[in-house]
Amino acid sequence: MTLDRIRLGYVPLTDAAPVLIAREMGFAAEEGLDLDLSRIGAWAQSRDLLGAGMIDAAHMLVPLPVAQAVGLGPDLPAMDLVMVLSQGGQAVAISQTIAGRMRVDGHPFDFADARAAGAALRRVVRGPLRVGVPFRFSTQAELMFHWLEGCGFAVPEIRVVTVPPPMMADAIAAGDVDAFCVGEPWCSFAVERGVATLLLPGRAIWAAPPEKGLVLRRDFTEARPDLTGRLMRAIWRAGRWLDEPENRGTAADILSRPEYLNLPPELAERGLRGRLMISAAGEVREDPDFIAFHRNGATFPWKSLAALFAARMIRDHGLPAAPAMQAAMDCFRTDLHREHLRPAGAALPDADIRTEGALPASRPVTAERGQVILRADAFFDGRIFDPPSST
Repeated sequence: MTLDRIRLGYVPLTDAAPVLIAREMGFAAEEGLDLDLSRIGAWAQSRDLLGAGMIDAAHMLVPLPVAQAVGLGPDLPAMDLVMVLSQGGQAVAISQTIAGRMRVDGHPFDFADARAAGAALRRVVRGPLRVGVPFRFSTQAELMFHWLEGCGFAVPEIRVVTVPPPMMADAIAAGDVDAFCVGEPWCSFAVERGVATLLLPGRAIWAAPPEKGLVLRRDFTEARPDLTGRLMRAIWRAGRWLDEPENRGTAADILSRPEYLNLPPELAERGLRGRLMISAAGEVREDPDFIAFHRNGATFPWKSLAALFAARMIRDHGLPAAPAMQAAMDCFRTDLHREHLRPAGAALPDADIRTEGALPASRPVTAERGQVILRADAFFDGRIFDPPSST
């Protein structure tokens, strides 16, 4: 059988697992696809390669296509996020100097209480806090700004430094940043090198932060709907396989290969199993729901999520609110998600918009067929984001 070739770019992170597993475990081949995977070093490069047509699809930061849609990027063809690939999977790390001050201050490093961790950090930081994030328009940046501002840091006290994920350990070791937020396995890599201590998982700040998405150019999805659907179904099935706990060890072995993460399997497995070593002293903290790829409607691209990310961009860059918000919501393609994943049996909510941060616990909601249980999505400070209606 002749397979249709799809060129897909990914950045080496644990949350690239659905696209890597789609190829390695045969889900792509079952859909008649040959996934030609390209390892990419930085998010701007991923965006630009997709825009130039050098790749057909990308594993990409969820807020990045939103930034493109509202005009905060280069002039490239329209991009659409058709599914979320992962929730969570990121952590906040701090330098050993700051960690030492926090220990003297009495912080227990419980890896759970965002408010207490933020208050302790506020007490020991001297001068502006230099924060490493992988891209200015990223879930990590949203998490850090929301958390730090909510814990008493004024905006001028937060200095954002963009660092490619594999370089975070180097940046904190060199003293270029005081803290960073990045996806696994690069948090664990920094701990393994002895240059950082993990303070919080991203989920302690926002219970279900959407981290990466599958992004394609709009002209591709319009011209090649069959290929788009087959790609989505292959990756969706890979995510379902990944969320079976007994498969996480096999996934770690695959991800750790030289052509992918090129790290020991044990480092890849920490984030996949949610059992993280937070310091070089061997302290271990567990978060069984540290990362999700499929369960509880994790793949659904809620338009309200696009609105949430757009709200900060509109505020920070003085954009015209109504058109920018609408453009942002239009690039999260719930219509394509329904059309292409309905045949695979996906549980699909019967709404495209919801109030973000309103679920303190997992809860069933009405779906196209029966119900779907949505995971808790509360913010540490009780924030509620009520988006505008999409037209």
